[in-house]
Amino acid sequence: MATRRRRGMLIKNISEKPVSIHMKTRTLELKPGEEALVSAEEVLDPTLREYLQVRAVAVVRPATEEEEATLTRGE
Repeated sequence: MATRRRRGMLIKNISEKPVSIHMKTRTLELKPGEEALVSAEEVLDPTLREYLQVRAVAVVRPATEEEEATLTRGE
């Protein structure tokens, strides 16, 4: 079986209130309806996973190759 390459994700604050997600790598401040890209490593962060579980934020779609490259370069 081929090994799957993990990708980052575009997430969105689906709450009516701002959320502050304190991950190991950085803190995301998202206003209601605001979107942000997270890296493949950040997708595994326990704090982000908790926000996904309680549906304060949702995955919109996987990151594109270009977005993933931007994340890894730190732009």
